[in-house]
Amino acid sequence: MDPKLGRVMLKEWVAIESDSVQPMPHFRQELFRMMAVAVDMLQRLGAHVASVDMGSQQLPDGQSLPIPPVILAELGNDPTKATVCFYGHLDVQPADRADGWLTDPYMLTEVDGKLYGRGATDNKGPVLAWINAVSAFRALEQDLPVNIKFIIEGMEEAGSVALEELMEKEKDRFFSGVDYIVISDNLWISQRKPAITYGTRGNSYFTVEVKCRDQDFHSGTFGGILHESMADLVALLGSLVDSSGHILVPGIYDEVAPVTEEEINTYKAIDLDLEEYRNSSQVAKFLFDTKEEILMHLWRYPSLSIHGIEGAFDEPGAKTVIPGRVIGKFSIRLVPHMNVSMVEKQVTRHLEDVFSKRNSSNKMVVSMALGLHPWIANINNTQYIAAKRAIRTVFGTDPDMIRDGSTIPIAKMFQEIVHKSVVMIPLGAVDDGEHSQNEKINRWNYIEGTKVFAAFFFEMAQLH
Repeated sequence: MDPKLGRVMLKEWVAIESDSVQPMPHFRQELFRMMAVAVDMLQRLGAHVASVDMGSQQLPDGQSLPIPPVILAELGNDPTKATVCFYGHLDVQPADRADGWLTDPYMLTEVDGKLYGRGATDNKGPVLAWINAVSAFRALEQDLPVNIKFIIEGMEEAGSVALEELMEKEKDRFFSGVDYIVISDNLWISQRKPAITYGTRGNSYFTVEVKCRDQDFHSGTFGGILHESMADLVALLGSLVDSSGHILVPGIYDEVAPVTEEEINTYKAIDLDLEEYRNSSQVAKFLFDTKEEILMHLWRYPSLSIHGIEGAFDEPGAKTVIPGRVIGKFSIRLVPHMNVSMVEKQVTRHLEDVFSKRNSSNKMVVSMALGLHPWIANINNTQYIAAKRAIRTVFGTDPDMIRDGSTIPIAKMFQEIVHKSVVMIPLGAVDDGEHSQNEKINRWNYIEGTKVFAAFFFEMAQLH
């Protein structure tokens, strides 16, 4: 694949405002256009392509918007070859020049080898890199070493609406011959050293409501004679985690997988400059002093974060109001082998215990709004060995074996529904700024990443 041609295609893809987050007809039209462009490109490669109608999305305000189709594409069906399925998404987060972008977010702009544009690294660049790797074999009139399948969606940033139902329907059809799943929807932990991701944390998102009455109170009229809902809520939130980041919910660490010596050695090998990491994060001090402790508390230990309070006065100025009803919001990032339903019980029991000791006449309700399981893979599986070999061939170094502290539900979904090994091969560098202003992918990452995918096909063919 000519690097200039690949860059031109990325420029065309970035120009499409395929924002799935803002529920507006204009953006939905752009999403449909984006998927049509991808279908056309895959068909020109000779793929058999199905564009699956996903129906409509019902929004809380009563509005209904069409869901962009999911692309299911196949190249080759040789039963003697491995079949590798690539997952990617072509929708993006909202972006506006006024938000602080230095360039037009929907016009791919190169500065010092960096290709700036919304979706450049998340996830249009990696999807195109995979397609470019396939098209290179076609251009050279070479047979693909493996059978290839694509599943490409347009609603990942909005929660992959209806995708799980489609995967259930297709597990004995489209996915029946799949041997391995590849995802490239995350980043390296370094700016220069490639990585392979083998695990992500899950997430349990909670709300805790404390209510005295629906209306607020005047603190001069009622202050001092009632149990204030805000005071109750602050006490509840303050009981969840201590100043060292340790979660105070009883039993929460009971199911966390024990640390092995092999795992500790994996962390030692990872390329991470703590001082550079701290400076780039603009943080005065982390909770831990060593690389190993930092990485373990990002990836393999749970964390609890308090996100906000709904119903409290948060505008500038002084307002002497006592909120009648407030809702606290917090989440716990889950790790193997924590169970979502057990965490829900532990958190609810803990908050009920703390609240009962306050002898408050207010009402408290705890709810888990979201429960997503962690994902971890066996790094000794065939495709991990193939990915390591491919990276060594292209970059001349072994990759960092990393986990991701955030949640990527699609990996766990594939593992549970399709029952196949999943590997994440990120292309983007740690400073790519996915979801933020001035998102970019380095020209070097984009081109070398395409080579890695092509080498990966060869390695899979040899190992299968």
